[in-house]
Amino acid sequence: MKTLSDVKKIAVLGAGTMGPGIAQIFAVGGYKVTMWTRREETRLKAQETLYKSLETFADEDLIAKSDVDAVYARVDFALTVEEAVKGADFIMETIIENADDKKALFEKIDTCAGTDCIIASNTSGLNIFEVVPERRLKQMVIAHWYAPAQLIPLVEVVKCDQAPQEYCDITVALLEKCGKTPVVMKKFIRGYIANRMQMCMNLELFYLLDNGYCTPEDIDKALKASFIPRAVVLGICKRIDFGGLDMTANNYKNKSYDIPPAVDMPKTLQEHIDKGELGFKAGKGFYDYEGVNKQELLAKRDKQLFEVFKLAMKFMDDPV
Repeated sequence: MKTLSDVKKIAVLGAGTMGPGIAQIFAVGGYKVTMWTRREETRLKAQETLYKSLETFADEDLIAKSDVDAVYARVDFALTVEEAVKGADFIMETIIENADDKKALFEKIDTCAGTDCIIASNTSGLNIFEVVPERRLKQMVIAHWYAPAQLIPLVEVVKCDQAPQEYCDITVALLEKCGKTPVVMKKFIRGYIANRMQMCMNLELFYLLDNGYCTPEDIDKALKASFIPRAVVLGICKRIDFGGLDMTANNYKNKSYDIPPAVDMPKTLQEHIDKGELGFKAGKGFYDYEGVNKQELLAKRDKQLFEVFKLAMKFMDDPV
């Protein structure tokens, strides 16, 4: 039976949005990591992103400043899948959320990966078990990270029905060893836990905006001043416990909430898309980022996230 001690080398396939942060977490955890990317320019950007992020970790006292170079040296880069997965005990796929691209990559993995390694996908919405070559299903798990991967503690884990329970257990143990907070799902569902909760909020968010009830600023202020900080302490289910399940039941009985009608696309969202206002990366979305030093703003975001999650982890270690 495989155990966590059998995992020596990790391959991270994809060096775009998620890859560098995931590779960093494994490297900080003491593992040798090989990242794969198709393009040299992506590799160079990933190397820069990784090193700067390690420096930020050092600034936040999450690693020693003297360890930055040593941790960085644990990550190698490969321009072929074959080189990246050679000898890998754990393979983490992190490429773009496109079924055809993922299918092609897993077909490539099938030609060169070992038969006893664990193969994990970071897919956010696809049923990857329908994409992977059938003979590899017995090795498959999903490990769904949240961006920025090096900062957000949560990773949602679900194994393929054909895979042994030990592969799920090893994945969870590996993530915990590297400082993450994994949750195990009993079976696959699109969106997992956190994304499904976010989509529920998005339905209400766009209903309020589309019908002119409030502004994006009003929504953010209301949430940051109410249940979002409360959830850091109580979560959602325990909050219902403290309020009383009978109170929640009465909300259902009294029909105190009407679900917004389903729409193909929220009007407010489509208007922003049509104007090219795609958010931070485009300089404008709900908020205007024109003239803002983006690197400074990202650094400020990360610093504040560090503070929030340090407090959140403290509360999780000593729950109410």
